[in-house]
Amino acid sequence: MNLVQLLVRHARLDPARPAIYQGTTLHASYGVWAARSAGLARRMVAAGLRPGDRVLVFMSNHPRYLEILWAAWWAGLVVVPVNAKLHAREVEWIIGHARPAWGVVSADVASDPLAGLVRQIEVDSAEMDALLAPLPDPWQQEPVPREPDDLAWLFYTSGTTGRPKGVMLTHRNLMTMGLTYFVDVDAVDPADAIVYAAPMSHGAGLYAVPHVMAGARHVVPVSGGVDPAELHALGCALGPLSTFAAPTIVKRLVDHAEQAGLQPEDCARAWKTIVYGGAPMYLADIQRALRVMGPRFVQIYGQGETPMVATALARHHLTDTAHPRHLERLASVGVAQTPVALRVADEQGRALPVGAVGEVMVRGDSVMAGYWENPEATVAAIRDGWLLTGDVGSLDEDGFLALKDRSKDLLISGGSNIYPREVEEVLLTAPGVSEVAVVGAPDPEWGEVVVAFVVCQSDRQTDADALDAHCLAQLARFKRPKRYVFVSELPKNNYGKVLKTVLREQLKTATSA
Repeated sequence: MNLVQLLVRHARLDPARPAIYQGTTLHASYGVWAARSAGLARRMVAAGLRPGDRVLVFMSNHPRYLEILWAAWWAGLVVVPVNAKLHAREVEWIIGHARPAWGVVSADVASDPLAGLVRQIEVDSAEMDALLAPLPDPWQQEPVPREPDDLAWLFYTSGTTGRPKGVMLTHRNLMTMGLTYFVDVDAVDPADAIVYAAPMSHGAGLYAVPHVMAGARHVVPVSGGVDPAELHALGCALGPLSTFAAPTIVKRLVDHAEQAGLQPEDCARAWKTIVYGGAPMYLADIQRALRVMGPRFVQIYGQGETPMVATALARHHLTDTAHPRHLERLASVGVAQTPVALRVADEQGRALPVGAVGEVMVRGDSVMAGYWENPEATVAAIRDGWLLTGDVGSLDEDGFLALKDRSKDLLISGGSNIYPREVEEVLLTAPGVSEVAVVGAPDPEWGEVVVAFVVCQSDRQTDADALDAHCLAQLARFKRPKRYVFVSELPKNNYGKVLKTVLREQLKTATSA
């Protein structure tokens, strides 16, 4: 079960089929892609790389990203994709931990040598041109056999609470993820195209797997990132696009559509499916997205430890406004995806009844093999085959999962549990509020009190009294923020997740000053 067979299959069936684009320019057909990846695989093996060795990929989104990934798998290697926004010192820590022999980088993120690599190759160099030179007959380079539980992708977590951990994802994990896409997320036709606007080192790149399975097209924007006007134009030129995006990216796409005066039918010409996940999508935001762009959306919930696979909120769930619990479903993350079991459990891991709040647990063939060289963390994360996600939620009678918060974000004020997301959902409906993050601040009387960090809309303002009245109209009094901090922006990591640890530190610093 080597993932490279997905590419080999289509390259043999239809070598002339368009595969990779940079903007609207064809970069490679499936046959050329296979020939280049086979050539790089042969040269990696000739240079002494052996099955199971790691190859670091530290670069901005690039058409060659896909050729490098599939070349590594062709040679039986493990890819270590690293977010291009990381600092070189953070990358060097990952290098020291994962011990990759080779690293492929782009000059915009790694102009200097990275410590710990035997060989560092710049993706646009003559050296890389030679390594990727296509084999005249790629089938002479036999793909290295891999077992289902052999590693394919070593993903390092974002490390918001300490050093990142290396999540070991196997060929079985990624094959499960790819096949699940067709059942629970979206149908894919060979004429479809996925665009990589979010980092290919993360969820966007993982979704290359199902699109290679289908023989679809792969599009890297010339900008390499999120330019809503560019993406809309690309979709109109190449046909409706699909993509994976964090909620922050979805907001930018919706903002552009609204500001450009686009109607849902205009968006339909550019976009087929926008899969969102990776951070909370608040009810007000998805309602606006559906109103402005139409039924383009599917939500998934997963983690690096169960990549893209835990629950899904399908397009028909999002648009079924006649259902009596439509708003509750809209605010949920959907139902368990096909290959996994889902449980909301108490501290002993026992399943809780419908409506009870506990830790979300996932079990199935998408769950990681463990953390790289970190058996203690692996034991803490996996119990009897169940992945302990660290997320808190509840299931309704139909199996829809409502996430409350990360377990570490739960507030206990005066002995009562307060879930920050519940407060955030309310504040986001207040006039003048663009973004909000709620955290707890230590308090000698109550233990913790609720503090809301608020970003106002550029053209509208609000104040603490107005927000307090808004909360009191919709929340129990003990849940309302005791303090509002107005900021120009919220601190976020490289994947768009709000860094609540930074906000808590800001509160501590302000208190001690």
